[in-house]
Amino acid sequence: MKASRRAVSASALLLGAALALTGAGAAQADFSTAAVDYVALGDSYSSGVGAGAYDSASGSCKRTPRAYPALWAAANAPSSFAFTACSGSRTTDVTAGQLWPLNSGTDLVSVTVGGNDAGFADVMTTCVTQSEAVCIQRVNTARGYMDTTLPGRLDTVYRAIRGKAPSARVVVLGYPRFYKLGGSCIAGLTENERRAINEAADHLNATTAKRAADHGFAFGDVVPTFTGHEICSGSAWLHSVNWLNIGESYHPTAAGQSGGYLPVLRSAA
Repeated sequence: MKASRRAVSASALLLGAALALTGAGAAQADFSTAAVDYVALGDSYSSGVGAGAYDSASGSCKRTPRAYPALWAAANAPSSFAFTACSGSRTTDVTAGQLWPLNSGTDLVSVTVGGNDAGFADVMTTCVTQSEAVCIQRVNTARGYMDTTLPGRLDTVYRAIRGKAPSARVVVLGYPRFYKLGGSCIAGLTENERRAINEAADHLNATTAKRAADHGFAFGDVVPTFTGHEICSGSAWLHSVNWLNIGESYHPTAAGQSGGYLPVLRSAA
């Protein structure tokens, strides 16, 4: 049954509000044998939105023990673990409110950020609720932002991290492609829309990897670990749009955190 224009508009507003996401340092430690002070920064992909079992004390940040930073800490027993990642964060939010645990003794830092700056929530809201042409135009606008504005914003975050934790190994993790093209989905976005969104994710990762490398940080590419587990794959580690639980739409599941992100952090760290 076709929804009314008012219902679609309300749903779009809900989707947009909820989708905000939600190299080595100067000295490297052997983290398999040394005591480690670990700080986890970033947006909803770092806090674990989509994985469930949220820590009520984290409020709207929606941090969870199922997120990859907490899983790494549980497996490696660092001497200290500060988890300040928060759903919805942009680069400016990381620098303004998440860096307080960093200091000269910090050994390891992980961060996933940039998707919200690039307009992830608005891109997905546009593509879900509007035409293919409008969707692709919005994706192209986001790509333009990645070329012109995002590099400078990432530089600001990375300089701030290095300034506060001069000896830490910093691991910058990227984002997965959302869709398996030619997959099992029989409704929803068109293949052209899915392809454009995937290409934008690749562009975001390339931009982030370049800035990370220029600061001497490691870049953790999660595209290979999520391959075969995209939306429309039949074995997805990402939530598709879910009007009954809108905040988890287009975020990794618990399996995506443990199977998609954790191995990449483990390898890079």
